[in-house]
Amino acid sequence: MIVKPSAEGLAASAQAATRKGPPPVHLWNPPFCGDLDIRIARDGTWFYLGTPIGRAPLVKLFSSILKREGDRYFLVTPVEKVGIRVDDAPLFAVDFEVAGQGRDQTVTFTTKTEDTATLGPDHALRVTRDAATGEPSPYIHIRAGLEALIDRKSFYRLVDLCTHEVHDGRDWFGLWSGGMFFPVIPSADLAA
Repeated sequence: MIVKPSAEGLAASAQAATRKGPPPVHLWNPPFCGDLDIRIARDGTWFYLGTPIGRAPLVKLFSSILKREGDRYFLVTPVEKVGIRVDDAPLFAVDFEVAGQGRDQTVTFTTKTEDTATLGPDHALRVTRDAATGEPSPYIHIRAGLEALIDRKSFYRLVDLCTHEVHDGRDWFGLWSGGMFFPVIPSADLAA
């Protein structure tokens, strides 16, 4: 008898597997059970069967069992793996805190699902720009290949922390965190 995956069954399995702390998703490699009609929108809203999931604890639980393999995203438990759709990044950074200043500062982001990551060697900043409009899309690595898109208000606040530095032989406008410089945009592009 083949059992079709469901969001309810997946949630129950995930809840049982996460009772003792963060789930060891990197150790789980169950068989693929098919795709589930779950989509994560660019603004971090999770949808099931086209309807937003309004229960924040359920979204947080699902985000804790999120796994990336290549360009695909899955929700995994010890016994099942289902594919989901992600419009942009699977996580969404909605705020950050700064400690220290200048080269000694640290910037710690918080996502909509309450993950935290301090910008540094293990949690890099990446900024892409739309080829047509030049609009930036900033991301921070959160865990195991999963990135969070940084919301617009946080990105504007982040830009206030930026300075001009020479990095890899080029002049950049970027910021320091965790003892590393993260380039945001070439300095020459700011003058254009």
